[in-house]
Amino acid sequence: MSIRRLDAHQPASFAFSPENEAWAKATIAKYPPGKQASAVLPLLWRAQEQNGGWLPEPAMRLVADMLGMAHIRVYEIATFYTMFQLSPVGRKAHVWVCGTTPCMLRGAEALVAVCKRRISEEPHRLSKDGDFSWEEVECLGVCANAPMVQIGRDTYEDLTPELFEKVLDGLAAGDPPKPGSQIGRQASCPAGGPTTLADFAKPGI
Repeated sequence: MSIRRLDAHQPASFAFSPENEAWAKATIAKYPPGKQASAVLPLLWRAQEQNGGWLPEPAMRLVADMLGMAHIRVYEIATFYTMFQLSPVGRKAHVWVCGTTPCMLRGAEALVAVCKRRISEEPHRLSKDGDFSWEEVECLGVCANAPMVQIGRDTYEDLTPELFEKVLDGLAAGDPPKPGSQIGRQASCPAGGPTTLADFAKPGI
């Protein structure tokens, strides 16, 4: 893994919105006394969502103070997990392309090629219009529907380069396609439909 550093340009401060602050306090309250630090991942994630998809250093300090943690402990967590973006990302989407073996065998390299052509030749670079950014990551847990990408909380699965282009077109237009399989597969069912217990699908059985 490459070294992950905080962005050189940071906002002067960060504060949760009233709604997110209430959510954060309710989340912390779910943990027993002395275990509040267990809420660090969801709080950092919510801070990242509020800040346009990337996590600034003042937000890390705020979360650390809310949880009674040393600032360095939260910095360690934020720089370890690639789910946290340490620099500004695309305004409309930051694309995680899964590059682990199942996705690679099913065409992830072609999805990376689309990112290089449409967004930026190098990962973690903003597109010319600032709307998109991308990176290749390890397994995102949808191996059965490879290849796939994750954008925010949503996964787009069973992709071909053409279907991935449509996903990016929809995001660019502000009308993203429905997350999940892009070929109509239900969950991780066989691509050609069920092949077992077919008789039970017949009327009267």
